[in-house]
Amino acid sequence: MSDLAEKVQQDVVEAIDNDDLVLPTLPEVALQIRKAAENPEVSISTLSKVIGRDTALSARLIKVVNSPLLRATQEVTDLHTAITRLGINYSSNLAIGLVMEQIFHARSDVVERKMREVWRKSLEIAGVSYALCRKYTQLKPDQAALGGLVHQIGVLPILTYAEDHNELLSDPVSLNHVIDRIHPRLGDKLLRVWDFPENLVKVPGQYLDFKRQSDWVDYVDLVQVASLYCHKDTDHPLARIDALSVPALRKLGFDPENEAMCKDLEESRSMFY
Repeated sequence: MSDLAEKVQQDVVEAIDNDDLVLPTLPEVALQIRKAAENPEVSISTLSKVIGRDTALSARLIKVVNSPLLRATQEVTDLHTAITRLGINYSSNLAIGLVMEQIFHARSDVVERKMREVWRKSLEIAGVSYALCRKYTQLKPDQAALGGLVHQIGVLPILTYAEDHNELLSDPVSLNHVIDRIHPRLGDKLLRVWDFPENLVKVPGQYLDFKRQSDWVDYVDLVQVASLYCHKDTDHPLARIDALSVPALRKLGFDPENEAMCKDLEESRSMFY
């Protein structure tokens, strides 16, 4: 590890421990959606109004309901029907996840490109996590998708830090090194600050532990397997992991070498685009 990466890592870790690192806040609309969904009496109309304030988000949810994976018998064209089809909890979780895109913006082109890349991959992994969850577990697909959407959220504060430290921006190798080393820890912290449920808070910090053993399948397993699947046959370091030796894969009963199983997953990659 370069001296620069070493120094930045120490600085960032220290800033985290002292609460000096500026953490992104949840978008206002996400807080409103969560507040509405936490009311057991909330109606579909009320939730439609809250989500409907964000036109791009409404369009995304309608698109999700019409995706091949959910195959509505008739095309859904309005938000009220989309929420009716998905249910209140389901709709609010997906909406909170998708609205995260608003935080992925930067001042510099270099960081903007990196953020876009992280977000695109997160959308893909969310779609595959969703499909794996539906097909192989009794867990909630909306939570699995949300786990996929936020599993790399810890990259954001590091990129924001890099924007203020030019020496890091001009050394992409060191920047990537710092991101790889620190983002899991920061992700856990961020989700905790945002009051995410405990079963999702641990996703960023644990999804890269490929020896991880747990008694039963959880959302970390789903995001982990989805990450391996989405990086296979690429030049990413995750493509070099021997997937068949990963406990999560065996627990799910998913075989990445099985063409029929993989064909089912292919459609889900673009589910949230």
